[in-house]
Amino acid sequence: MSSFASLKKQSSNSTLDKLSKAVEALNTEKGEKSDNYWKPEVDKVGNGMATIRFLPASEQDGDDSLPWVKTYSHGFQGPGGWYIENSLATIGQDDPVSEFNSKLWNASSDDQSPERQQARKQKRRTNFTSNVYVVKDSANPANEGKVFLFKYGKMIMEKLQEVMNPQYEGDEKVNPFDMWEGADFKLKIRNKEGYRNYDRSEFSETAPITNTNGKTLSDEELESVIGSMHSLKEIVDPKNFKTYAELKTKLYKVLGLDGGAHAPMKPAAEDDDKEMDFTPKFKERPAPKLEEAPSPAFTPSMDDDEDTLDFFKSLAAEE
Repeated sequence: MSSFASLKKQSSNSTLDKLSKAVEALNTEKGEKSDNYWKPEVDKVGNGMATIRFLPASEQDGDDSLPWVKTYSHGFQGPGGWYIENSLATIGQDDPVSEFNSKLWNASSDDQSPERQQARKQKRRTNFTSNVYVVKDSANPANEGKVFLFKYGKMIMEKLQEVMNPQYEGDEKVNPFDMWEGADFKLKIRNKEGYRNYDRSEFSETAPITNTNGKTLSDEELESVIGSMHSLKEIVDPKNFKTYAELKTKLYKVLGLDGGAHAPMKPAAEDDDKEMDFTPKFKERPAPKLEEAPSPAFTPSMDDDEDTLDFFKSLAAEE
């Protein structure tokens, strides 16, 4: 178990090596309680700032755990309403949306065909969740000095990767999850084409965790931080996911299909390096006839980030 004492004395370099290998793996390869999650607020024009500190794996998850979990989800609208669900691909199981998207993609070789356009609208989003200590949150000062779960997308994960594996010679490798030799993360948010953008966010100089006044936390305070961390394994516990049958029923209802007459096909291997255009508005059209679809050969990435899913949720709430 990752006790306070073991965290304090262990080598940051050895921990960073483990995290770096996990990042390499990332590059090649229902149960939420909202009050446990922190999300920065933005002003009327979509700008916002906050300072957080990424924390190591929680004691309850064990020494071999990573300080993040990777999850997949889908969010789109169809003739029968909204589909906003976690993907079973998160826990290594077949997912009906991934299978259906594979069938759609391979139903035509025309990149602008209705089938491929629909597959793009239904693509999956990639999210990451970590424990964070909120150093400064001017919009909600009550959050300062507390530990929350923080869900973020690819852009912030890339910022983490950059400090763990810097591109330029001479740049120091940093373990951003280390409580003593890590660094605060200055979250800078701006509105870009209707979505939150984090490209200007950056890490500060390495230093022990401090409070909002810049005072280094004592050992007692750090122990309290560790004791307040949430289990990340709980997020990906299979009990928190709907079954394949439940998700398939919901999918067919949303798409206005015939309750399961189309047998799902095994999804093709996804290419996480291929980016696709994404249009959030759904144009109603008859469900494609897929019985004559060729066998799956290639399925591009269906990834996006959590803020897009939040956009869908807000639209669904307006209905």
